[in-house]
Formats: sequence, structure tokens, C-alpha cells
Amino acid sequence: MTTPDWAELTRFAMALAGASAEAILPYFRQNTAIDVKDGPVWDPVTEGDRAGERAIRRLIEQHYPEHGIHGEEYGITEGRSPFTWVLDPVDGTRSFVCGMPTWATLIGLSYEGRPVIGLMNQPVVGDMFYGNPQGAWHSYRGTTSAIFTRKGVPLDRATLGTTAPELYRSAGDQSRFQALRARAQLTRYGGDAYFFCMLAAGHIDIAMDCGLQPYDITPLLPIVTGAGGVAAEWTGGDLARGGNVITAGSQALLDEALAIIAA
Repeated sequence: MTTPDWAELTRFAMALAGASAEAILPYFRQNTAIDVKDGPVWDPVTEGDRAGERAIRRLIEQHYPEHGIHGEEYGITEGRSPFTWVLDPVDGTRSFVCGMPTWATLIGLSYEGRPVIGLMNQPVVGDMFYGNPQGAWHSYRGTTSAIFTRKGVPLDRATLGTTAPELYRSAGDQSRFQALRARAQLTRYGGDAYFFCMLAAGHIDIAMDCGLQPYDITPLLPIVTGAGGVAAEWTGGDLARGGNVITAGSQALLDEALAIIAA
């Protein structure tokens, strides 16, 4: 079988990011109407989320009509090929509705069920992080650089990032998180997908979140692993399906963190 053209597909993901940004930005800091999805926590959605996903889907359907699509806002469209695009047009909608530029558009591509290309775009800041089987990169206002996780950091000197402690909703998940937080040198909150990219770029050492959906994590895994990082679903589940995900800059640090979680 011919090897897919990862570079071309990565460029297409960048084009999708540009189209989504044009659709989303008119709604940012406009106090746009908020709908709330059903569920155990307050889960907002705006027309910015929906407009961004529609823009992405439109381009995929034009250029790769045989590809599948799994998006947060419009669900699953079955494809006729091994490729599926996995989309979260506004990851961090809570930040979006607060006017904070820590939300991001996540665009991932899975091949035969395995995440192979991932992109995170924050058009207000000008940050784009992306990864594929050849590596991971950060593009910022015209300059693109390869990124790498930092190594040799033990847990007691590690910086940990997660979205919010209250999202660890079960007693077991909360106790595991608190045990790990207590061992890390520094813990920061509120970064959403940004934390996984900061890990890939070598600025923090652990990025983790609980109860993730496939569209929350599939686009981020190629960035983390392309930069030399490692990832696990701490109950042993399939990472591509989401769940309780922890990523680290090195295997040694991940093993140390997982030992705390297991205990």
C-alpha cells in the first residue's frame, strides 16, 4: 500500500484551521448567545463552535469526500476510507465565553483508527502547534520551529497542567489527581488544550485531563508524541477513545506519575 502523503495532509489541516478561524473569530468577545448541552456539568456551546465545525466539514467534503468525520458539534459522518478527521472547533468554550484567548481549534486525522496528524490553532494569539509521523512544530506569526519535550525532570521538580480540579468528578479520580498534584513542584489550571502543547514545546512536564472525548485528545496526541512525549489512559483504555489521559515529557516521568495513580 502506498504511504499516505503526511506533508500534504498536514498542509490541508492548516488550511482547515484558517477556514475555521475566519468562521469563529466574529463571535469571540461579542457576548454571543450560549446554549448548554445536556450532561452532569455546565457545558456551553455557541454559534462560534458550530460555525467553525461547519467551515471545516465543508472543506473536507469538497477535497476528501471519502474521508470520515467525527466532530463535537455535528457528530459522526462515516467515511469510505481508512481516514477520519476528528474535530473540536472550539476546545475550551468556557474560556471562549469568558473572552479569554486560551481556547483552541483542534483538528486531528486518524488512519486505520490511529491518530497520525494533529493540529491546535489559537488564532487570537497566533499560535499553531502541529504534529505528524515526522515530528512536531510550533508556528507563531510567520516563524516555524521544531519542538521537543524536556527530559530528565523527576516528579518532584515537574510542572503539571490540567483544566480544572473539579472535573475529576469521582472520589477515586479526585484522590488520584490530588496525590499526583501533591508530588509535583507546580500545578497550573485553566489551560485546556494549551497545556498539552506547552508540554510538547518543553515548557511543562505533565499535561492531563479526566473524562476526555475522542475529539478532545486525538488531535493533541500526534503533537505530544511527535515532540518526543508519551501518553497513557490511566485506566488502561484506548487513548484514541479519550478517557482519563495523562501525557509526560519522558517515559521515566510518566512511569513515576502512573505509579502514584496506581497506588
